[in-house]
Amino acid sequence: MSNRTDILDLAGLRLTSGEGRRLDLHVAIEPFALGSDTYTVTPELLPVALQISRTTGQGYALRLRFSATLEGPCMRCLEQASPSFEVDSREVSQPGAGEELDSPYVREGALDLGAWARDALALALPSALLCRPDCAGLCPVCGENLNTAGAEHHHDSAPDPRWEKLSEIHFES
Repeated sequence: MSNRTDILDLAGLRLTSGEGRRLDLHVAIEPFALGSDTYTVTPELLPVALQISRTTGQGYALRLRFSATLEGPCMRCLEQASPSFEVDSREVSQPGAGEELDSPYVREGALDLGAWARDALALALPSALLCRPDCAGLCPVCGENLNTAGAEHHHDSAPDPRWEKLSEIHFES
């Protein structure tokens, strides 16, 4: 079993300015709570590729890449969904160069790899997690799964209740 790396000691790598390194690490990402549903990240110990380059001064240029799958209910039909995502995230940490170059994941020579991986995956998620891209969802009338109901599934439309009183009018000829 591979070792889990949540915090990486960047200073311990002893990189000089312009030097870089690629590390293959493993990180665990906590489940996501979206609405009232929980989506677990698989695999449990996620392999990630981390590229680290030392910049001038005390800075770093970082790139994180990994693939992850979320497992939980489809947001349209409630069946099991397992969408996969490719994540490619970059960060720059250049202390003293301005807020936009100050990574929230690098503090005192350490990289919070777990927090960065979770945030990068969260940014890669679509607005709706579906079992398949063309998921038809549930019938709004009876709640049947429209993915399996077939084309013959339909309901006769009920008359609009706002016009119901008009049916009581009898015209004499």
